[in-house]
Amino acid sequence: MSIGMPRGKQTVSMTGEGQRRRVIGIRDLNRALLARQMLLQRAPISALEAIERLCGMQSQTPNAPYFGLWTRLEGFRQEQLSQLLQDRQVVRIALMRSTIHLVSSNDCLELRPWLQSALDRSLKAAFGKRLAGVDLVRLAEAGRKLVEEKPMTFKELGSRLRAEWPEHAPEALAAAVRNAVPLVQTPPRGLWGNSGQSTHTSVEAWLNQPLNLQYSSEKMIKRYLAAFGPATIQDIEAWSGLTRIRKEIEYMRHQLVTYQDEQGAELFDLPDTPLPESDMEPPARFLGEYDNILLSHANRNRIMDEVTRKRVITSNGIVHSTILLDGFVAGKWKHRQDKGNSALIIQPFRRLTQREQIALSEEGERLLEFSTSTASREIVFEPAL
Repeated sequence: MSIGMPRGKQTVSMTGEGQRRRVIGIRDLNRALLARQMLLQRAPISALEAIERLCGMQSQTPNAPYFGLWTRLEGFRQEQLSQLLQDRQVVRIALMRSTIHLVSSNDCLELRPWLQSALDRSLKAAFGKRLAGVDLVRLAEAGRKLVEEKPMTFKELGSRLRAEWPEHAPEALAAAVRNAVPLVQTPPRGLWGNSGQSTHTSVEAWLNQPLNLQYSSEKMIKRYLAAFGPATIQDIEAWSGLTRIRKEIEYMRHQLVTYQDEQGAELFDLPDTPLPESDMEPPARFLGEYDNILLSHANRNRIMDEVTRKRVITSNGIVHSTILLDGFVAGKWKHRQDKGNSALIIQPFRRLTQREQIALSEEGERLLEFSTSTASREIVFEPAL
């Protein structure tokens, strides 16, 4: 059933050159996004393959990717991701939008240099004035030496650096090193049920490999479209944090197909990539905190409207765990555990039908089975928010 989103249009428009261009509606975009994010049905692939297919997973909280993989993959277990982290096949590092992502080690080596300009802009906005007068090259060299001798928290790193730069705030010094030196978070941070403080060392030291400075913007844009398309230029910029993507798109336009959304914006996509039928019924799904499906477009109407966005994403950037009904965000959820009892609290944004409650209850039982070992479990539906 619908949750108030308009039906997708199957019309065409005429461009300035007389070319017929398909107009696709919100439901078309929603189904395409769900399919590419493995949310129409769980995929029978490995966790590593999924992380690469998604071009990384948002990971501000250590457990978020575990729920993200559980809801997307057949038979996923927590130890599969924990082992990948311990084997250094995946890493946690600041990448898109200068936020922490879980990516494969191979993707890390390529994505990190591609995103450097976005990281530079983020540092300047947050700490530019507080770093005035600092020789950033010398600071980066000093910081790299320290974290490669021993993984450090940012607090430890800033404190050590302040011995040489006493007039500058330690958090600004540590942030400058994070920007100039690609720093990964080392385990046990990120391990299920055993997560410690965030300690950091350089990518090069952790993986014993250099960054791939021969990265391809064309390849990265295609990876994004495969995971999140069809998309506008503004969507690609919102996901990556980069600017001036238009030049790259124009260069590769002949390799892409174009659509138009209902507001007239031009959408780009990979050729021969099918778009699911807009009237298909997606299953109920539970998404973890900071799920990338909520954060990777400038226009997020394909997954939630503006009113819903304000309920899900707080003013200070916290992104709540959410439920999907009919493919769109329809509420939040949280897990409560106390003295051997586990409860899944579902907070819908509207009154649910009996069918929707049954679907959420069935999927919620599977979520509790995945996330807790307690014998006593319950699912609680709160009144609509």
